Amino acid sequence: MKAVILDAASLGPDIDLDPIRQQVQRLDVHPQSSTGEARERLAGARVAIVNKVVLDAATLEALPELELICVLATGTNNIDMAAAERLGIAVKNVTAYGTASVAQHTLMLMLALANRLPLYQRDVAAGRWGESPFFCLMDHGTLQLEGKHLVVVGQGVLGSKVAQLGEAFGMRVSFAARPGNEAGDSRPGLGELAPQADIISLHCPLTEATRHLVDADLLATLKPGTLLVNCARGGIIDEEASLQALREGRLGGLGVDVLPVEPPRDGHPLLDALAEPLNLIVTPHNAWITPEARQRVVTLTVENLRTWLAS
Repeated sequence: MKAVILDAASLGPDIDLDPIRQQVQRLDVHPQSSTGEARERLAGARVAIVNKVVLDAATLEALPELELICVLATGTNNIDMAAAERLGIAVKNVTAYGTASVAQHTLMLMLALANRLPLYQRDVAAGRWGESPFFCLMDHGTLQLEGKHLVVVGQGVLGSKVAQLGEAFGMRVSFAARPGNEAGDSRPGLGELAPQADIISLHCPLTEATRHLVDADLLATLKPGTLLVNCARGGIIDEEASLQALREGRLGGLGVDVLPVEPPRDGHPLLDALAEPLNLIVTPHNAWITPEARQRVVTLTVENLRTWLAS
């Protein structure tokens, strides 16, 4: 049985692919592939293993021997799922591989924003500490997390882990109702919780119900100084409205690990704003990249292969 990995470089060079290799007779490994290259490289393969390469209907229709697509991620939006179903191609993804990694990154953003790290690092680099009339700088008021209210959107494995870590810092945690289903949910909606929040952390998928979930209207209801963290998907917040709120002092800090278009080859207002004296952190969608999380992707993919082979 031939299997092909189309974008192995997305897992990093230090990840052991031997567990996958042991499940198949032949494994072709390509660091990166375009959609056009995928059609040629998958010729004769029963299994495609892919992270972000787009496999559209035309590509799938040109691969009559393809029986399984293993996605090296949770999202399957790069696969034409309707075409795969019509053609009898199974699609299996992986979930919860980076829970500890993403939760850790989320707390890092919270802690750095709470302590105004971007602002103090800028001051130190500019030599302001050496010019201080006494031993420390205290120009930017910090936020003690203990006793503060953390509002989490998304009560899945990841959101629950972030809540657990927040509680370890002494925060009071509330989960918001599932966006789009507030009427059928016993939990309060984000609109109700937001004015009470000291920190809002997003851990929900990007859907029509969550696109611009945090928009200018919701931002206007926040207490001054509220921190906003998005380690979910770009577009769940209105990034430009959030940036404006931060510039105007209506938002206390903004930390994002995701942007609507990745990589942001054409730039983004948040990236430009990093040059300004703002309590702003932008990380390059790398909350998930601990070696343990990336190797876990391989482990879960092997489980998907074994389950499919046994069916």
